[in-house]
Amino acid sequence: MSLIERLNEDMKQAMKDKDKVKLSVIRMVRSAVKNAEIEARKELSEDEVLAVLNRELKQRRDSLQEFEKAGREDLVEKVKEEIDILVKYLPEQLSEEELRRLVEQTITEIGASSKAEMGKVMGALMPKVKGRADGKLVNQIVQQLLQ
Repeated sequence: MSLIERLNEDMKQAMKDKDKVKLSVIRMVRSAVKNAEIEARKELSEDEVLAVLNRELKQRRDSLQEFEKAGREDLVEKVKEEIDILVKYLPEQLSEEELRRLVEQTITEIGASSKAEMGKVMGALMPKVKGRADGKLVNQIVQQLLQ
């Protein structure tokens, strides 16, 4: 079952269950996918839909940080719930240990030895972890290992 089909099925189920939060999150994601399709003037591939999902998740995580700084507990809970729903549609995330091994392997393949070569490492690494790791975490690990 494709991601779009799964979103559609889950939306129908959320309507039946009267789960307003899940329904609104799925509708937001479907809307973002539809906007991306209109912008691209084609139907999105599974990877492109995954990229839209990741973008939505990143927005929620950024909002979560801002709400926590501002002390808005009411919004923090709401955004955490939305994040939990979005995460269910992503592939299983890599653990930090697995990610660190993958970064070390990529650094060895490229032969990178300094922070100046971080762009090369990130360029080779991101397609390998696409959708399975947070870009910010990948960036931090690459920086640590290139020091």
